Amino acid sequence: MMQTLLVSTPLGDDVERNDYYPSCDVEIGKHCLKGDFVPLAMLEFDAILGMDWLEKHHARVDCYTKVLELKDGEGNTVWFKGDRGKFNPCIISTIRARRMMRKGCQAYLAYVIGKEGKGKSITEVKVVSEYPEVFPEELPGLPPDREIEFEIEVEPGTKPISIPPYRMAPAELQELKVQLEELLDNGFIRPSHSPWGAPVLFVKKKDGTMRMCIDYRQLNKVTVKNKYPLPRIDDLFDQLRGATVFSKIDLRSGYHQLKIKESDIPKSAFRTRYGHYEFLVMSFGLTNAPAAFMDLMNRVFHQYLDQFVIVFIDDILIYSKNEEEHEKHLRLVLGTLREKQLFAKFSKCEFWLGEIGFLGHVVSGSGISVDNSKIEAVTNWERPKNVKEIRSFLGLAGYYRKFVEKFSVIASPLTKLTKKGAKFVWDDKCEKGFLELKKRLTEAPVLALPVQGLGYDIYSDASIQGLGCVLMQSGKVIAYASRQLRKHEVNYPTHDLELGAVVFALKIWRHYLYGEVCHIYTDHKSLKYVFTQKELNMRQRRWMELIKDYNLIIDYHPGKANVVADALSRKSSSGVLLTCLRALRAHVEVSTNGALLARFEVRPTLLDEIRTRQGNDEEFQKIRERMLVGPVEGFREREDGLLLFKERVCVPSDEELRKSILEEAHSSAYAMHPGGTKMYRDLKESYWWSGMKREIADYVSRCLTCQQVKAEHQHPAGLLQPLTIPEWKWEHVTMDFVVGLPRTVRNFDAVWVVVDRLTKSAHFLPINTTYTLERLAKLYTDEIVRLHGVPVTIVSDRDPRFTSRFWPKFQESMGTKLRFSTAFHPQTDGQSERVIQILEDMLRACALEFQGSWDNQLALVEFAYNNSYQASIGMPPYEALYGRKCRTPLCWDEVGEAKLEGVELVEITKEKVRIIQGRLKAAQDRQKSYADKRRRTLEFEVGDEVFLRVSPWKGIIRFLSRGKLNPRYIGPFKIIERIGVVAYRLQLTPELEKIHNVFHVSMLKKYVRDPSHILEKPPVEIREDLHYAVQPVKIMDRQVKKLRSKEVPMVKVLWKSDRVEEQTWEVETLMREQYPFLFD
Repeated sequence: MMQTLLVSTPLGDDVERNDYYPSCDVEIGKHCLKGDFVPLAMLEFDAILGMDWLEKHHARVDCYTKVLELKDGEGNTVWFKGDRGKFNPCIISTIRARRMMRKGCQAYLAYVIGKEGKGKSITEVKVVSEYPEVFPEELPGLPPDREIEFEIEVEPGTKPISIPPYRMAPAELQELKVQLEELLDNGFIRPSHSPWGAPVLFVKKKDGTMRMCIDYRQLNKVTVKNKYPLPRIDDLFDQLRGATVFSKIDLRSGYHQLKIKESDIPKSAFRTRYGHYEFLVMSFGLTNAPAAFMDLMNRVFHQYLDQFVIVFIDDILIYSKNEEEHEKHLRLVLGTLREKQLFAKFSKCEFWLGEIGFLGHVVSGSGISVDNSKIEAVTNWERPKNVKEIRSFLGLAGYYRKFVEKFSVIASPLTKLTKKGAKFVWDDKCEKGFLELKKRLTEAPVLALPVQGLGYDIYSDASIQGLGCVLMQSGKVIAYASRQLRKHEVNYPTHDLELGAVVFALKIWRHYLYGEVCHIYTDHKSLKYVFTQKELNMRQRRWMELIKDYNLIIDYHPGKANVVADALSRKSSSGVLLTCLRALRAHVEVSTNGALLARFEVRPTLLDEIRTRQGNDEEFQKIRERMLVGPVEGFREREDGLLLFKERVCVPSDEELRKSILEEAHSSAYAMHPGGTKMYRDLKESYWWSGMKREIADYVSRCLTCQQVKAEHQHPAGLLQPLTIPEWKWEHVTMDFVVGLPRTVRNFDAVWVVVDRLTKSAHFLPINTTYTLERLAKLYTDEIVRLHGVPVTIVSDRDPRFTSRFWPKFQESMGTKLRFSTAFHPQTDGQSERVIQILEDMLRACALEFQGSWDNQLALVEFAYNNSYQASIGMPPYEALYGRKCRTPLCWDEVGEAKLEGVELVEITKEKVRIIQGRLKAAQDRQKSYADKRRRTLEFEVGDEVFLRVSPWKGIIRFLSRGKLNPRYIGPFKIIERIGVVAYRLQLTPELEKIHNVFHVSMLKKYVRDPSHILEKPPVEIREDLHYAVQPVKIMDRQVKKLRSKEVPMVKVLWKSDRVEEQTWEVETLMREQYPFLFD
């Protein structure tokens, strides 16, 4: 036994050992040398002869001659000679080759044979030749009844969806006839009377023929997703250990080998020019098809899975340790396929191979390796020609720098050229550094194995130079790819090029993405709306047929942030590449070119480090000097030399050391971010230093994670700011909608609530949520303006109907100003919210007490509300509005028949208004006094950075699947404007563009910056039905408006949001400035 020894291995790991084997024999050839060995659990090396051993034996190494010189224990010199490397081949001329052949030199003639040559036939393949019925040229017809049937379960309450057939060219109509006849002959379809119906379109294949495709996009939207799990790819590969012989089987039109459940067959119906048909077998394009087929294959091969078979949808891999086993395994699999009447396509199958491609990997007896095509993007990178291209290359290479030893040293000649004012001179050092970086990056693949179920991120980009994409998962690179544009693609419009980059990624990474949630980030904003685009060209149709098989979310990502894909596609663009280095004890700094640098250090144990640095601390040295004279109260020195204060370890005034202690006590898995008080009480049991409590509190306040996840236990910020009291009746109103009500016979399912802010009188207007804005405007004119005139202001929330393109212009034309609430702060329109509560209570009472639909009672509900006493004005709204009480069946005699003169009526009315205003002022004062006792003042300055509080129930979905464990705050965001007293405008990221950027101060929290913070952009998602403003989608028409002195080009724009769709004429020049993507 010996004291603990810290050993650094060639793999970069640090291992502690306390045992070793002294004076072991080391036999090299015929010679025997001695050495002390430490046992390590390493499978990569049998033995490592370290520097100490080489020094002990006076080693001399000559790399050129490959000679190692050692001295044995007796001082004798021993030489060991290695093999000389072979010379690299060189190109010679034909004349020189003939001359050498005439001299009798040995020569070989070699030529390349394409891999796609004629393959073997079934009869030539061992075992397979015994099962020809498994490999038919065509499927024999309708599949038999199987253990499962394909079900199409739709969301409850879904009505059948039927879409008119698309128009087709004469050639397409002719092909439609032929393919319908084939499907009918095979028994795969039958005539239908279903209320469901999807349109048909044609896509050209590579060989020029046409494939019939069914556009099931609308059906897929309402289909309940099958959660049957697809296997984890890394789990599949774990089963291959020890296998040396492989075969792969690909089923022929696998989906057509599974029947649809009889009751769900009508949902698969499709409409054509020649009739209405429905599928009897599972069709391509149905959203749950991969999960259902995976379920079938697992049932079929259940007894063989993870023994010698792995299955991924319709791909089957058989693996064995030797050929004898493989013959047995292959018979069992082919026999099962024959028994279950499942058929394969022989031309896509491979048998009896020692190395085989499967799910994007190369499987062999030596293990799993990555396909070389995935790293071709780096190896084919051309030499940079300017500073911009150097930054682009360093941005990509720097993203993977932690896998390259001495990255900053190798890249230093390149980074010097990126400094401000440096001349661009590409010398031998730059060339050497550039080639070495490429060599290091390609020799050490940086591709991680994917984990099924976590989803994927694809960063795609297209430019005139080519297409580029990066596949990532949980911040790790799975693969990266790029290619140059083909000749015909150079003329593609920008929209098609960007969509082509997405299709390129889906094709090459199909084995990863099929059946998975995939986030695609593109720097082309209009690509977000591709799924709602009605008119598609032939190219887009073909691509959409491929895309609809995937569960995709396409998000806009600015080009400057999309550095990796941008670099792969352009290989000549720069940008800041944001990464997160969260490794323990990583020292992070930012270089001039924007790349993140990291260096890692091996650290001694904490107490050893404290002991060493105590000796360098001036205060502790003075205390030790005083202890030599006599005892110092509270201090003593331990046997091992550590200085203690009240039995606690004294921590020297060393910023790095204290930071490491605070990190361990706060951020480690054993601490989980405690508060300042708890952290201080925990640390004070073991450590002491002057100002410890203050320093801990400051550290916790700067912790980025705590700022994002900790709830505030203080009164809400922002004092109450009441609205001004109106001067007259129905000049200032509020409005809102009550939605989600049961649909009535007259097709009403919502109530439009309009309330006068002065008299509190209200109108309840029954509507349907599908009403157009024009119809709502007419209802507003008939029921509000007709009775009370045009209001001066309207206060409302940010409902899409109110923030649409039409409504603000309509109110502007009438002279009414719109005042919207801040985002996620319904208290702004508290009056409408309170009236809605009263209305809903009344409607619930009607539903219990009276018969009939709620809309039949709505007029009486409005009457009852307007005649109910309102505490804030001290009278019913009716009396406040008309100056007298209303006659009711209960109180016939309270209102007499006395007539008032005009002047007297005016005076009474004015007096009523003064009384109401006074009572409202008193009520507001009471409310403000009560509310401000439970609130606190909080103010920010323009330029401050703040976190934004976002609650899941307020419509924002964050961080994919964390649910309730999401951070409470996101950001930070910069304040760009102060709005009023308690609201601020924030500079939001593009991911949050659907949200109004003005927030109440109670939603904000000050960001405490720290140099160690590495801010990452969380994968924030906005609910698709969350729109605060309509967005332009498409140019529908054009015209030129002729004025007296000029002509103005106009465009008809289609605007959309979740509940609003409208078309307006706009000035073309203004639209080009605001929405340039519409004109790409």
